[in-house]
Amino acid sequence: MPRILTPARLAGLLVGLLLATLVALYLIPSNDYLLLPDRAHPVAPLVEVQGGHDPTGPGGVYFVDVFERRASMLESLFPWIHSSATLVPAKLIVPPGTSDKAVREADLREMSVSQRVAAAVALRRLGYHVVAKPDGVVVSVIDLGSHAVGELQPADVIVAVNGTRTPTIQKLRSVLAHVKVREPVTLAVRRGGRRLTFRIRTIADPLDPKHAIVGFTPDQSAEITLPLHVSIDAGNVGGPSAGLAFALDVMEELGHNVTRGYRVAATGQMELDGTVAPIGGVKQKTIGAREAKADVFLVPAGDNAAQARRYADGLRIIPVQSFPQALRALATLPEKQQK
Repeated sequence: MPRILTPARLAGLLVGLLLATLVALYLIPSNDYLLLPDRAHPVAPLVEVQGGHDPTGPGGVYFVDVFERRASMLESLFPWIHSSATLVPAKLIVPPGTSDKAVREADLREMSVSQRVAAAVALRRLGYHVVAKPDGVVVSVIDLGSHAVGELQPADVIVAVNGTRTPTIQKLRSVLAHVKVREPVTLAVRRGGRRLTFRIRTIADPLDPKHAIVGFTPDQSAEITLPLHVSIDAGNVGGPSAGLAFALDVMEELGHNVTRGYRVAATGQMELDGTVAPIGGVKQKTIGAREAKADVFLVPAGDNAAQARRYADGLRIIPVQSFPQALRALATLPEKQQK
């Protein structure tokens, strides 16, 4: 005798089908990435400076990072599942022709470089003699419309173009000034401990179509010699955005009370000249600073600071353009009232 499909059974089947669909969507990876907040971490336990010591007392410097992972189809279709997350196309995290592993390795290289730059900036500020010899041009962000996609990787260092050494960004640009648009160039590249060679066709500079460019945002690489041994162990955290926090803590380790009892969260890429450069993931980093109960959050001035204010929820945002400005901002905060 055939079973009668009652409304209750039909509803049960629909619920079961819905649940199965949701599970399948959660297990299938999408073409997007999720950026998720992580609670800010104290920097002092990660830093060792020759002749220095971890600061004592209230306050301290905190660095912020972002969890990045590939979103499931469910999360891609319904991004509001994670209210504090940001959904971004995978190609912005892992450029075409680049693997997840390669991007991870590049992130760790950028972190390593940022640590030495941070130490150099802090020690220079304290009057130490720091030697920084330019030794190439760092590939920061690759133009997705260029022929460098699939060839170069973030954190690669261009050391020569067509056989001519390019220790500085200015030298790289002067060599490219003699190259015609769409003409290929031979790049000598340092990638970690390897030396590689690529032949890449140039594209027109969007700002000056008569000039040829390779198609990436350049940063300066330098061989840095420090007068003191500085060790920073950030574990598996990658990227350059903790530079400002590291520089502040190096000064604290050497006995300079830059935080003055405040819990200071900081983000920003440090340049050798002390400039604080913009970073990504500001929404998640602001939330992470709030979760750590930071008193203030130092953020690169401009769009980064504007975005941080949207998610501050009472957290004091301090925009900074340089390391000296960050120090002045902290020095002029009112005296901290300890509870």
